[in-house]
Amino acid sequence: MIFGFLIFIHELGHYLTARLFRVKILEFSIGMGPKVIQRASKKTGIAYSLRALPVGGYVSMEGEDEDSPDENSFRSKPVWQRIIITSAGALTNVLIGVLVMGILMAAEPVLPSTTVGAFAYNEDGVCYAESSGLEIGDRIVAVNGRRTHIANEVVYEIMRNGIEPLTVTVIRNGQKIQLDHVVFPTFTEMGTLFGTVDFKVTPLEKTAFTVIREAFFRSVNTVRMIWESLFDLITGRYGMEAVSGPVGVTKALGEAAEQGTSDLVYLAVVISMNLGVMNLLPLPALDGGRLVFQFIELIRRKPVRAELEGYVHFAGLIVLMILMVVIAVKDVIGLF
Repeated sequence: MIFGFLIFIHELGHYLTARLFRVKILEFSIGMGPKVIQRASKKTGIAYSLRALPVGGYVSMEGEDEDSPDENSFRSKPVWQRIIITSAGALTNVLIGVLVMGILMAAEPVLPSTTVGAFAYNEDGVCYAESSGLEIGDRIVAVNGRRTHIANEVVYEIMRNGIEPLTVTVIRNGQKIQLDHVVFPTFTEMGTLFGTVDFKVTPLEKTAFTVIREAFFRSVNTVRMIWESLFDLITGRYGMEAVSGPVGVTKALGEAAEQGTSDLVYLAVVISMNLGVMNLLPLPALDGGRLVFQFIELIRRKPVRAELEGYVHFAGLIVLMILMVVIAVKDVIGLF
């Protein structure tokens, strides 16, 4: 249901902007494959469909992949309007993620600061952060030169890069101090090494400003996490076991639901933003691939032949489907 809702939000972005620019819409579909239910509007002629495979959706528009004499076809519209329509789905996913993140932060009883409040010691009575020079009362403002506004950014930076000694910049007694060679504990997850914090932070005074600030920077950090996770996958830090499709996503959502509503909603926010970011990748069959052709047209003031663009997207769709099947098989095997 959650996955279907996020797909619906994505396609709704395409649908509303297409209607805004008077593009003729043929079908609005949630799901792919065989039709389960379909109803056509008597007023507009648009077919609204629910299809069997919950792995995506689409808004089919007149003249989207071929030239059409219809004055309201997709390709007859100015390129700037087509760019808005194409990017609207992904941007809607990200925007909804930001809005729900704000609701989550408003519901949190306490917001964390970036000020060290206490240290956590291991079984040997050692705290690596304390031994490296961090002190209670230090407000962490940067990790490895990257500015940190909220605790979520501090934790993520240490998790991703804390497998090696880090440079941590703090405000101590009103002065900025740079601590070099700060060491943190590490742990291994799915064969990948990560850093982890061994200190606790003080609570932050909760106001309308701090809630909005927390939601904004958490959202920015989530998008950054998605991009960097993709980079880490391409460079080999993560293996294929870290990649999931709808089956793996559903399993993760189920596990989050067992932890509580807040965890479930947060994971749904991450997935929504992930759908948005991934769809903007410049790959054939994705929205980002279509945007590439539209920007080429914007630059050269001449559209790429519809047939050529259609072939490229079709080839990309075939590759995407094969990848989805491989990942789905991997996810199913992982259930047992």
